Amino acid sequence: MALNVFDHDEYRPPVWKSYLYQLQQEAPHPRRLTCTCEVETRPKYYGREYHGMISREEADQSLSQAEGSYLIRESQRQPGTYTLALRFGNQTRNFRLYHDGKHFVGEKRFESIHDLVTDGLITLYIETKAAEYIAKMTINPIYEHVGYTTLNQEPTLKKLLPQSPEAPDGPVPVKEDTNAEERLTSLVRRATLRESDLAPKYEKIHNFKVHTFRGPHWCEYCANFMWGLIAQGVKCADCGLNVHKQCSKVVPNDCQPDLRHVKKVYSCDLTTLVKAHNTKRPMVVDMCIQEIEARGLQSEGLYRISGFSELIEDVKLHFDRDGEKADISSNAYEDLNIITGALKLYFRELPIPLITYDAYPHFVETGKITDTEKRLESLHEALKLLPPAHCETLRYLMGHLKRVTEYEKDNLMTSENLGIVFGPTLMRAPGLDAMMALNDIRYQRLVIETLIRNEDVLF
Repeated sequence: MALNVFDHDEYRPPVWKSYLYQLQQEAPHPRRLTCTCEVETRPKYYGREYHGMISREEADQSLSQAEGSYLIRESQRQPGTYTLALRFGNQTRNFRLYHDGKHFVGEKRFESIHDLVTDGLITLYIETKAAEYIAKMTINPIYEHVGYTTLNQEPTLKKLLPQSPEAPDGPVPVKEDTNAEERLTSLVRRATLRESDLAPKYEKIHNFKVHTFRGPHWCEYCANFMWGLIAQGVKCADCGLNVHKQCSKVVPNDCQPDLRHVKKVYSCDLTTLVKAHNTKRPMVVDMCIQEIEARGLQSEGLYRISGFSELIEDVKLHFDRDGEKADISSNAYEDLNIITGALKLYFRELPIPLITYDAYPHFVETGKITDTEKRLESLHEALKLLPPAHCETLRYLMGHLKRVTEYEKDNLMTSENLGIVFGPTLMRAPGLDAMMALNDIRYQRLVIETLIRNEDVLF
């Protein structure tokens, strides 16, 4: 039986727009303590809040009059570095201050010192007044009951959710509504995503980035208010999930990329792309291989001869713009080498190579094994290190290249030749110097050659 999220005995999500939001409004306001004299060493990006090189004791004495007061001083211990001195909780707090076009003391960037101090006071006040409440936010999150939701955009859900028992206002009675579950389901993003029975459910971690929200915002994991002025929390660049930074550490690895956020095909993470399009493999791989095999595998120098780079870039542009609707037929591109070039370019531009950085050393080691049986055993183990979407794509590609070798009398492309072409394309190692990379080329070739020859055994 499905969990009824409106059964108060079963589930009590945290309070909406109440406790933490009220605390933000109660936080001390910033009070700039201006310097009465002109300081010649004042950096151009600071204003009259800059007091030059004064001691901690002098700053503390100057700020002791009012909560929320602040000034900037140059460090006496490290000249050329700057400190934000801020009065909070009847004590002066000192923060190392940086500027790179924007002002910051941590991850958040601010256009002005005033905004930075405002945000800092809000954060300090909430974390002081509601430390226990914040610690409990992730214990019984709304995320576990409704999955992906657009809480900040749906007023209906706000009305349906009861308040948290920890909040000072007490619970709000919820009216009975026979259509409540049906309406709630409509808010779940996953309900709008129809998964193909053939498409595997690849696991994917969220791609969280620090984000600035416009206006009051709520975490889609715990349903609590996201406080602060800017960069209140983090947003998944692939699926759009908005959560507190602390909540991002406990969100499951169940990112379902949304095509509204994944706007390109090339240079896109492979797992992100296949989940966004709900396919087993990247559509560019399927479409290019199907086109190549449909036109015939007898073309001499297949994959070795390059097509015109301008036209290859044109194919890339069409995939990025049109996705699976891109036209790569012979009517659009008569030269088959343009399609093979577009496929190789796709693999070269993957941010994480098809044979991933983590798995790369294990594959290279297999290339150094001279005994054929032991090499196959080692390759079999190395393949287990690849993410499922990478392994499936590699399997499909090796099957295609195996079929290319069946016509080697016509196309002159043996498994060894294909290993030379695809080794550096599918395998890239980060941080290797030029000499080490050069030494690895022969092992890359041997790995790809072995994968092609033994495709039916290894996959």
